[in-house]
Amino acid sequence: MYNESINLNLYKIFYDVAKYGSVSAASKNLMISQPAISRSIKNLESELNVELFHRTLNGMVLTEKGKELFGYVEEACNSLLVGQRCMSESANLTTGKLAIGVPTHIASCYLLDKLNAFHKAYPNIEVSIISRTTDKLIKLLENHEIDFMIDPSPVPYSEKELHIEPLFNCRHVFFQKKGLGVEAKNLKDLEKESLILPNERSSHRNKLNEILQDHNVKFKNVLSIETSEMIKELVQEGCGVGYILDKYIESSVKKGELEILPIEEELPELTINLIYIDKYLMIAPKKFIDEYILVNK
Repeated sequence: MYNESINLNLYKIFYDVAKYGSVSAASKNLMISQPAISRSIKNLESELNVELFHRTLNGMVLTEKGKELFGYVEEACNSLLVGQRCMSESANLTTGKLAIGVPTHIASCYLLDKLNAFHKAYPNIEVSIISRTTDKLIKLLENHEIDFMIDPSPVPYSEKELHIEPLFNCRHVFFQKKGLGVEAKNLKDLEKESLILPNERSSHRNKLNEILQDHNVKFKNVLSIETSEMIKELVQEGCGVGYILDKYIESSVKKGELEILPIEEELPELTINLIYIDKYLMIAPKKFIDEYILVNK
């Protein structure tokens, strides 16, 4: 029979066991003994008259009913966390937090000046920048561990209602130090050059490799580099021709330090998006979005 009296502790324990997949991990996080955790789960199952977990050698696995309940409990826990944070933040931004999920290369070419201006205006706001893969950033956003993310399309599916707003388009380019002297009009011309490319595991490199294959081009003298920052630095040292997003080197091109090679083949383009969950947006991130991102869009 339905019971209007709700023991919130049972649901918090259920949430942690489901989240971590084990009684021991939930026990450590909640600082409650494992036997007490197990009793609470049994009590909740008895109260609801459903089995919530399959007990396995590898841990606790949610049943179908458990998964259904977890969706509601997760939403409730996240709402409580947001409410708690809302109560602790001030409308005039003398206290508060801002957590942004963004790939490093996009942060470097797009966010740094905005963050600098925001920090000067609101020095008491605690700012965090988190760089992960897109899938991991989406998960952090769903769990309210970041306030919003800035990431390229396509945006992976999410069960949450994501607000996705395109910010700008950028394209990949080949570039060199001004005066290096490389004259290349197509990909074939680059076969004989020293090239500094993203590492083989990156999506940027994979898309480039597909284009090279389509045009029967094989690069031989290649340095594979993990970060855009290092690619840019090596090119600035005159080590060869680099491959990067045009936005990342925009200011250096304007200053005459670097130049983009006029390659005739169409290179990959990206749409960079602002992504957030509207109903969970707090004061500080909303201020940053309205006054530092969308204002000059």
